[in-house]
Amino acid sequence: MSEKDELSGSKKKPLGVRGFLKLLGPGLITGAADDDPSGIATYSQTGAQFGFGQLWTSLYQIPLLLAVQEACARIGLVTGKGLAGVIKKHYTRNILIGVVFLVVMANTINIGADIGAVAAAGQLVINIPFALLAVITAVAIVLLEVFINYKVYAKFLKWLALALLAYPITALIVHEPWKQILYSTIVPHFEFTFTFLFIITGVFGTSISPYMFFWQTSQEVEEEIAHNIPLTAAGKPKLPKNFLRNARIDTTAGMIAAEVVQWFIIITTATVLFSHGITTINTAADAAKALQPLVSSFPNSGQIAKDLFAVGVVGLGLLGIPILAGSSAYAMSEAFGWKEGLSRKFADAKGFYAVIIIGTLIGLLINFIGINPIKALVFTAVFNGIAAVPLLFLIGKINDNETILGNKKGGPWSRTFVWITFGVMALSGLALLYTLVLH
Repeated sequence: MSEKDELSGSKKKPLGVRGFLKLLGPGLITGAADDDPSGIATYSQTGAQFGFGQLWTSLYQIPLLLAVQEACARIGLVTGKGLAGVIKKHYTRNILIGVVFLVVMANTINIGADIGAVAAAGQLVINIPFALLAVITAVAIVLLEVFINYKVYAKFLKWLALALLAYPITALIVHEPWKQILYSTIVPHFEFTFTFLFIITGVFGTSISPYMFFWQTSQEVEEEIAHNIPLTAAGKPKLPKNFLRNARIDTTAGMIAAEVVQWFIIITTATVLFSHGITTINTAADAAKALQPLVSSFPNSGQIAKDLFAVGVVGLGLLGIPILAGSSAYAMSEAFGWKEGLSRKFADAKGFYAVIIIGTLIGLLINFIGINPIKALVFTAVFNGIAAVPLLFLIGKINDNETILGNKKGGPWSRTFVWITFGVMALSGLALLYTLVLH
């Protein structure tokens, strides 16, 4: 997607399976977090409400998502700074404050919705009041993120994400109209109605989200610190051979995996829910019904389907909520010059961890104002879709800027697709607002 890098003139050796697995890191984690509870709820709702009508988004989002996240990864690797740090150095204070406010607000709303989703999913398995489960979730996440190294914590949680395999397995064991699915995947379907545009803005927003931009940029910087990458005389990282290539492979793997999961969730909910007249998902139990065919031959299959759904939502919630809180903390710390990083102890980065704690607690409080937790997830995705637009504009400007990135600025393909992503997201948001006025 971008210009020639350190690999120019070097002989590329095949990675092999073990080598491929070793270089997976920030890109894979970001991709896994992309299918957080907000994503599961939004993809389930579009499948239930429109059948295969929005299935094409999972295909056409791949180049958009890849372009943006590759640009974010490269910005972090080349500058040695997170996204807010780059904006602070090269743009005005008003722009910096606006960007940080936008991402922190979007993340806090998302944290609240995800905590609610984890609590609602937990109720499918254990009979504990929603409010108590929400408090337990928030406290557990704060304690884990503050006192346990996130990379160690994430290694275990990634295994819970395997519960999402229930969606492709379900899609493969039930009778599917594969010709129609292929057609709907390749040929876009569009309706100029408020409900259609509301959900599709949510689909774009939960896939191409503000927190992902900040998180991956900062995590690539953490990777450089972990690998003891030396700095040049100008204070920029002196990247070894293959470092950018490895980051691109990692990012590609994570983003494609995220879109494949989206594709199967839409297929499964369209087949199991939409085709049987279930077009609105109001509760976690409604969403769990999509997995019923997978376990229909087992006694008490309804509860098993709920258990599978709960494991996936809880696992991805516990994986994704720290990323949301962490990306806010990186943005705030870079803006105000605080020490930052999940690799640091609490005593060494009090401001950084304070943002994580406060953001999680405010998110928890959102669950006590009477909003349906499942509907809140879809609303959050729509809000992210609108909030991403100005951030994508800045990423496009930085990606184009030779002063900031030197000869590692985005190549023609990278620049083109980042700006296409900005245009798609902007048009989606404007169309939604237009139909809202007419609605």
